[in-house]
Amino acid sequence: MTTQPKDLQGLSHLGNTQNKPQQTLETFPNRNLGRNYFVELSTEEFTCLCPATGQPDFAKITINYVPGPRIVESKSLKLYFWSYRQQGVFHEHLTNKILDDLVAALDPVWCQVTGAFGVRGGIAITVRAEYGKKPQS
Repeated sequence: MTTQPKDLQGLSHLGNTQNKPQQTLETFPNRNLGRNYFVELSTEEFTCLCPATGQPDFAKITINYVPGPRIVESKSLKLYFWSYRQQGVFHEHLTNKILDDLVAALDPVWCQVTGAFGVRGGIAITVRAEYGKKPQS
């Protein structure tokens, strides 16, 4: 089924040029409910702060999910990521928080969030958090 005009209802960030960082994930209906398909979203521009030193941490964040009744709108996801830019947070906590927020907004069949954080102190950290059971492709 194609996108319907009513699918745009409640999407306040899409097309708005006056956006600011925010923690709200906007969604729209999954018009292919009942069919398992995979969605992948990623950014290599994610930044947050080390909670101890305040120095910036850089990461590639990848989200893979099988939609349930809702799909995340990508501009709201961008603003959501932006909201972490000045937050001090451990990588493990951050990756799980992103997963928890996506699960609350989407009720997905399955979701995995991977945070691949750049080298700091000689060590790179990759965290994967997962919800649900991944369907067979």
